[in-house]
Amino acid sequence: MVGTIYDELVKLISNVGFPAAVSIYLLVRLDKRLEDLTKDLSKLTNAILTVVEHQKSEELIKK
Repeated sequence: MVGTIYDELVKLISNVGFPAAVSIYLLVRLDKRLEDLTKDLSKLTNAILTVVEHQKSEELIKK
């Protein structure tokens, strides 16, 4: 299994070059983390909008 991964890595480096191979590896490896980060940012945006709306409604009640 490790030999196969190593062989594929060497083949990838020889085909596209070392910088491109490293970039592809990092993108594939970090893809899940980027998806999770995107979901968390969406949740944060919704929470901020809820707080802002709540503050606006409290200001209207005070007036």
